[in-house]
Amino acid sequence: MDGIDTAVITAGPGSFVAGIVDQARRAPDATALVWWGHAISYGALLRRAELERERIALIPEGEPVGVPAVKSPRTVALILACLLEHRPPLLTPPALGKDVLDRLYEQAGVRHVLTPGKTAPRNPPVPTAAPGTAHRDRPGRTDLGETALLLTTSGTTGIPKIVPLDGTAVDRFTAWAGETFGIGPGTTVLNYAPLNFDVCLLDVWTTLALGGRVLLVDADRVPQGGRLLDLVERERPEVVQSVPLLYRLLTDAARDGGRTLPSVRHAVFTGDTMPSPVLAALPRLLPGARLYNVYGCTETNDSFLHEVRGTPDPGRPLPLGHPLPGVRALLVTGDGRVLDGPGTGELHVSTPFQSRGYLGEAAVRGGFVPHPEGADDRSWFRSGDLVHRSAEGELTLVGRTDYQVKVRGIRVNLQEVERVLLAHPGVAEAAVLALPDPVSGHSLHAVARRRAGSGLNTLTLRGHLAHGLPKSAIPVRLLITDEPLPRTATGKADRERTVRVHFTEES
Repeated sequence: MDGIDTAVITAGPGSFVAGIVDQARRAPDATALVWWGHAISYGALLRRAELERERIALIPEGEPVGVPAVKSPRTVALILACLLEHRPPLLTPPALGKDVLDRLYEQAGVRHVLTPGKTAPRNPPVPTAAPGTAHRDRPGRTDLGETALLLTTSGTTGIPKIVPLDGTAVDRFTAWAGETFGIGPGTTVLNYAPLNFDVCLLDVWTTLALGGRVLLVDADRVPQGGRLLDLVERERPEVVQSVPLLYRLLTDAARDGGRTLPSVRHAVFTGDTMPSPVLAALPRLLPGARLYNVYGCTETNDSFLHEVRGTPDPGRPLPLGHPLPGVRALLVTGDGRVLDGPGTGELHVSTPFQSRGYLGEAAVRGGFVPHPEGADDRSWFRSGDLVHRSAEGELTLVGRTDYQVKVRGIRVNLQEVERVLLAHPGVAEAAVLALPDPVSGHSLHAVARRRAGSGLNTLTLRGHLAHGLPKSAIPVRLLITDEPLPRTATGKADRERTVRVHFTEES
């Protein structure tokens, strides 16, 4: 293969990186990526990675590098080059401000920031690592062990956290995902998420490791349902994984014309609550697809899988499903007691795919903990999610520990209020926030986007809320809009921006 020096490829046997290299050797002309209608072959992808390796090799071995996760084939090739050179890339959201980026780079020990074809050395000195972070064995070097990738969380609760993933953890995930969703040579998988999110472990890295074809969706197409529908119809992906926003855009675009997407065999939704009206529309849109609700965190990767069968009850949240092979879970009460039977507690998870712990400031905040009762020596991740276990053992997500507020002394779950709002057929999107109130402690403010043609008004929606919520959980301010709500880069509702946009300080 011209331009590829396979003699210097040192990925371990059976690793996901070695899988990509093997695909390029065996089938160099097979399509690896599709971008704006153009196909990039495995041979071309690896040649681009080889061109990047020369400058990466000048960076001390094992030292992390910063890579802004601007979606493009050249960025994928740059990440692959970092993996081949054993320089863990810290994948950062492109829209982060300079101050936040500098903090992340300092916490990870990044001294060089790479973009395709360019290297930018960072002038500020790298400070001593915070307690609990990976140690430094010489100036300018962070010992990250077997770390392959440095992902970042969404930052919805503050500065994004840095999540290092070992190559072996990614390899285990690749093996599970490939078998579960039937990914192999030629399988087309749609990639909607930003490259710095853990969802890409399936969309991009599992697909490439197993010889599949990654359909990259660029940022310009993200909010446009019609263009997304055209793209999916044309490229015919077999596997789709995304936050519910993608499915809402597709179902809205397909509704009037009765269009369907028969190529999709597996449709996976993750990262947020799936609105009942969207879920009800999926069997028509995806007539040949099996539908799955996946639960997981960036820190642990996928943990539970629930296949949706029949017609779900719109008044009940979807179950988390069954734990993946090797996954263990606990429900822990506020006083640290592990629940054995039915009840509600914070979900603690331990998976074969998880990180060894955060880097930087977040490492000291207790996300990864021992077993609450000392029953084993596994590392457990405190998810921050409140989960209920029924008498039959079924697990359902109740809400977040940090989304619990008190209104006039009564505990209210903001996500439950959003869930009830989204259960109304006239509501396309909803966001609820609790603002400080000198009398009640907190007052709830809600914004709902009206589905086109529904005729929804506040009187009707308040009646709907009164049937599904206690009085304390009904928002004091309820605004209906016809405009899309502000969203994060991955399609989750941006509650803070929603309030800034729709409510004044006096409200």
